[in-house]
Amino acid sequence: MAMLDGAIASGTFDQLASALRRAGFAGEIEVDSALRAAMSTDNSVYQIFPDLIVAPRDADDLVRLLRVVEQPAFAGIAVTARGGGTGTNGQSLNRGVIVDMRRHMNRLIAVDEKAGWADVQPGMVLDDLNEQIRETGWFFAPETSTASRCTIGGMVGTDASGKGSRIYGKTSDNILGLQIARPQGLLDSLAAPPDWARDMLARAEAAARAGRAAFVANTPRLNRRFTGYDLERACPDQGGFQWWRLFLGAEGTLGLLSRIRVRLRRIPREKRLIVVGFDSFRGALAAASPLLAADPTAIEVMDETVQAIAEQAGILRRLPSGLRAGRERRVAYLFIELNGDDAALLDRKLDHCRRILRGLPDAGALHVAADPAEIRELWAIRSAGVGLLGKVDGAARPIAFVEDAVVPPENLPAFIDGFLDILSRNGLGFGIHGHVDVGCLHIRPALNIDSPRDRARLVAVSDAVFALTRQHGGIFWGEHGKGLRGAYLREWIGPEAYAALQGVKAAFDPSGRFNPGKLVSNGGAIMGIATTPFRDFNAPEGDPLERAFRCNGNAQCLSYAAATPMCPSFKATADLRHSPKGRADALRAWHKARQEEGPDLSRREADLRAVLDTCLGCKACASACPVQVDIPTMRAAFLADYFARHARPMADRLILAAERFSPLALRFAPVLAPLWPLAARLAEWLTGSRDLPRQIARLPRDLWLDEADLADALPEGSVILVQDWFTALFDGRVQHQVIAGLRVLGYRPRLLRMRPAGKAAQGAGDRAGFEAMARTLVRRLDRAAATGAPLVAFEPAFAMMLRQDYPRAGFAPPPVLLPQEFLSAEARRRRFPQACAGQTARLLSHCTEATGLPEAGALWARVFQALGMQVQTPATGCCGMAGLFGHQNRHQAMSRKLFDLSWREHLESGETVLAAGFSCRCQAERLAGRVPAHPLGLIAEALR
Repeated sequence: MAMLDGAIASGTFDQLASALRRAGFAGEIEVDSALRAAMSTDNSVYQIFPDLIVAPRDADDLVRLLRVVEQPAFAGIAVTARGGGTGTNGQSLNRGVIVDMRRHMNRLIAVDEKAGWADVQPGMVLDDLNEQIRETGWFFAPETSTASRCTIGGMVGTDASGKGSRIYGKTSDNILGLQIARPQGLLDSLAAPPDWARDMLARAEAAARAGRAAFVANTPRLNRRFTGYDLERACPDQGGFQWWRLFLGAEGTLGLLSRIRVRLRRIPREKRLIVVGFDSFRGALAAASPLLAADPTAIEVMDETVQAIAEQAGILRRLPSGLRAGRERRVAYLFIELNGDDAALLDRKLDHCRRILRGLPDAGALHVAADPAEIRELWAIRSAGVGLLGKVDGAARPIAFVEDAVVPPENLPAFIDGFLDILSRNGLGFGIHGHVDVGCLHIRPALNIDSPRDRARLVAVSDAVFALTRQHGGIFWGEHGKGLRGAYLREWIGPEAYAALQGVKAAFDPSGRFNPGKLVSNGGAIMGIATTPFRDFNAPEGDPLERAFRCNGNAQCLSYAAATPMCPSFKATADLRHSPKGRADALRAWHKARQEEGPDLSRREADLRAVLDTCLGCKACASACPVQVDIPTMRAAFLADYFARHARPMADRLILAAERFSPLALRFAPVLAPLWPLAARLAEWLTGSRDLPRQIARLPRDLWLDEADLADALPEGSVILVQDWFTALFDGRVQHQVIAGLRVLGYRPRLLRMRPAGKAAQGAGDRAGFEAMARTLVRRLDRAAATGAPLVAFEPAFAMMLRQDYPRAGFAPPPVLLPQEFLSAEARRRRFPQACAGQTARLLSHCTEATGLPEAGALWARVFQALGMQVQTPATGCCGMAGLFGHQNRHQAMSRKLFDLSWREHLESGETVLAAGFSCRCQAERLAGRVPAHPLGLIAEALR
């Protein structure tokens, strides 16, 4: 294809963008370098930079796009659809035009509760669909590990499957019809074809029928059947031509989907999940065959390597205590799920499984979960453990390139022996997990893709596993689609069947523009697993952007769910560049341009600054991301480099000065207080902000601990409160609440004289300023800790900064507890006073706290329970304030949208609402007119 050899004339894409606007294309049309970088990778090791990104708003936009690119001036331009970008083999990577389906075409169109189907747009996320239809009693069955971010269109493209496929099948088994966009209009499989489509369909049918027999002869009869250009199902034995089945698994190589009708299944009324530990992976693997006699919905395995990584990361602390192996012991886990509507029948199946497991020599501790919330949590542990495979230390990391081969279950042990022998011969380590009930194990060899030697091993292992899979009667692509591994398709399917696939391709895509170089081609080269560009895998040792290079595209940060903290800017925009994954891609691209002093450096820096500016600095990516792609820290590194070469804006300098001199402002608070309302308005004008605090906090002098006070022993029961500069200066109300709450519990709270932590300086890349403030604060904290009194920080973002950012910057502050950590520990050793019955409230956690300390809400619940009170801790995302972010004029739309996503409903519920974070309370006041109390404020009121 001309597109792939770089023959498109300079300026063509600018002309295309102009032509699309003239044609009335309603969505975004962009050449932003940060967005192009974000769209250049997926969950694979490859990288292909597109030239233009379009985000259609509806099916009409797709038709407009295809009409415009049909013009002679745009011949040879590739058009590739992209959904969630979770493909493991470069499925949606290409040059030319990338069609971002997820940003706008993500809606549920219709549901028929009687017939059991739903119509969706291709960019709808799997979990979002199931959440929206849950109350109908139906669900869309394919259950992928990326369900929180993969799209239905992407699932159709790769014919995705996952847990439970033995019962529910693959995506292709759960699709009832498709609508596709063509330059002439829309073609719907559920309606009579228009006249303009008849010749195209006739040519496709002729090609499909000519190759059907050869296709059937070359495809094994397995549960994880071969799909993509499925000639067998498209031409059923009973006659007719179901052309739409050719698109299932075709990875966008035949055209653009505009609407999908999915088959729904009834949600089982009952579920049970058995988790059992085995002494060895071999023992867990051997258990699968006998367990099938109990007819489980799914059997999944996690090997000792994955278990060890998950244990080290702390993930397995969420397992029931009886299942935890500890750091020294290696265990393989088997997850066995049973579903159904008949509880008695399910319990008989459960007993059957127990009897089988009791007879297995390697089976150990066993846990049965029946509560839906616990079952979801246990499955989340399995998924999280797998995601951590990308976090292993060293230049070589487990990668997905031969991980979804499927063989008949009875051949699985011999296949595994052969697979491990291949890895042993190539000197490769690995991790294993997967679906043993259908003969599909995910084996991820560890490679350093920067190394030519390991790139050669990638090819050698791929070739050997391909041959091994055929030897055992299996399919090389069992779950995750083909992508660049489609280079093996011609050999696997045979020349006669492949010629039929070419005929189908020619009918639907005569110009070869749809995702060219993948699966099937009529002249252009097929992309190879070793000839396609690889992404940079490792940063130079000690490089501050090291985590950007370790981002593997697993994309947990792209979760659609409003109540999960990561990532707020992506949730507000659905724009990939405004996500940790997208920003990591853009940072890597900038790093390369900076090292090479590329001619486009200034443009890249402008685009990168824009996407980093929308990062709220919540730090969810630093803890919730499996590989901890800490964007705020890397943003600081970029800004430090940038402002070493450019002047810093006046607004930034004023904010940095305000932080640095905040102790002086606090000292002269009585003098400044009358002037502060005017000063705040002036500060808003100078910094482009709004809604800054209008009052300075004033507390009695005897509450403060100065340096001299730290030299003497403090009275028994003393608690030293440590706070950040914003709370100290502007939140006198909560300071009083915290002090009152601790006093009614019998403590003697004192406020440590405030020193700023340097959060603003760190975030702005002022490394010297941050380090100077950090050194001063650590010295003061050390002196306070020497008194023996506990240190407690009631502002979560400040406490998390001391735990997360200070150690990474080389500082070692003494332990500083959050109030719920301190009080929950105290409740175990003493009895608290009891509140009057009936006290209930909703406690909304700070997003940095919720990700940095996942048990934060549960700890508060324990504290309130110890006081005879009840508190609900609903999951919420970011409130949209995040320090100064929500005050800045340029961020108002995003800030308000984030508040509306998961906070407004709680503030408007009429119930008592508590909030631990200063930013959260400010946001609630300005956008909902309510000021939530601090949890200790409610405690003080209840016990007063």
